Amino acid sequence: MLPVGLYVCETRSLTLREGYRLRVCENGVLGKIFGPKSDRLRGKWRKLHNKELCDLYCLQNFIRVIKLRK
Repeated sequence: MLPVGLYVCETRSLTLREGYRLRVCENGVLGKIFGPKSDRLRGKWRKLHNKELCDLYCLQNFIRVIKLRK
């Protein structure tokens, strides 16, 4: 995803709406990669929250990388 995003940011500017969509897409991909987490108190599986995904995937935010490369 990062190479495509970096190519797009070189050819055009990033709007707030596109930035939001990229963050949603990034969190969706990370959610698929890391999968659900078992909640031992309730005995059920749950999706990871965005903060938990950011903690697991400790690289910089996709939008920040694009803005830094401009």
